[in-house]
Amino acid sequence: MSGVVRTGGRLSDRAAPTVADVVAARERIASLVRPSPALYSAPLTELVGAPTWLKLENLRPPGSFKVRGAANKLLSLSEDERRRGVVASSAGNHGAAVAYVAGILGIPATICVPETTGSVKLDTIRAAGAEAIVRGATFDEAVAVAEQVRRERGLVPVHPFDDPDVIAGQGTIGLEILDAVPDCAVVAVAVSGGGLAGGVGLALEASQAATRLIGVSAERAAAMAASVRAGHPVDVPDERTLAEVLSGGIGADNRFTLPLVTRLVAEHVSVTEEEIAAAMRFAFVRHHVVVEGGGSVTIAAALASKLPEGDGPVVLVVSGGNVDPRQLWEVLDRTA
Repeated sequence: MSGVVRTGGRLSDRAAPTVADVVAARERIASLVRPSPALYSAPLTELVGAPTWLKLENLRPPGSFKVRGAANKLLSLSEDERRRGVVASSAGNHGAAVAYVAGILGIPATICVPETTGSVKLDTIRAAGAEAIVRGATFDEAVAVAEQVRRERGLVPVHPFDDPDVIAGQGTIGLEILDAVPDCAVVAVAVSGGGLAGGVGLALEASQAATRLIGVSAERAAAMAASVRAGHPVDVPDERTLAEVLSGGIGADNRFTLPLVTRLVAEHVSVTEEEIAAAMRFAFVRHHVVVEGGGSVTIAAALASKLPEGDGPVVLVVSGGNVDPRQLWEVLDRTA
């Protein structure tokens, strides 16, 4: 994911989000976003050697954690901005979330997605009443389309990750984790643009628990991990991956998420395509839960024994479930 699209109030004018923003976001979005369930996993507990919980963000409409940031951002808009309408670039889940919230609030929404976006995500965007513009071979090209549409129509952009309101909204997951598993020693989250990791990290940092935040990337979509190592945003090659929602860069002018992820994520690990497929199968077979590739990377890391040992419970954030049925069938049909 890349490209910072600016509003009339430039992102450069915004302060970095704080835990106070996360707490305020929780109250702001409460009427639209109910807490997601935390499911105890006996088989993962046996494998990991510590009580292990799945934070099932894939079960909420419209299928991913992204609704939290979208809700916080759209509820923070002025009346004039709501009338103008919003535009978002997305690999699918962010666009679906913006469309869903905009539909509830009566805000016109335009979502720009690349041609690789799955039919499930695209159908969700259109069903919510948003205009979907499918253009560009990659997410980064869809970002450029969104910027062009913003200029031409005077719309308000909703960035998928590098925005304080979006980050604070995603951080409400961290507050719920602390409510459900207050003594958690390890929390693992998928890492792409860094909004989820940055927000959850803020919530965990402010708690009294000595919790380690682990970022999990797909090997074929690890721009943030590479950027953390380099100390500045770097691009990685676009590769086909089951975790397509994690693909793309973090933006050459990234302002908020790279510093947050660098400071708050204790360790980065990556998982292979086969490990992702195994995690999708595991979630379906053992817990009867449908998880998309990008949403399953934390489970993949646990199954592959790639998470560091902790002194207490482990929480795996399952970030999305918008998988194309044909892809799910292909994954389930593979030999484990």
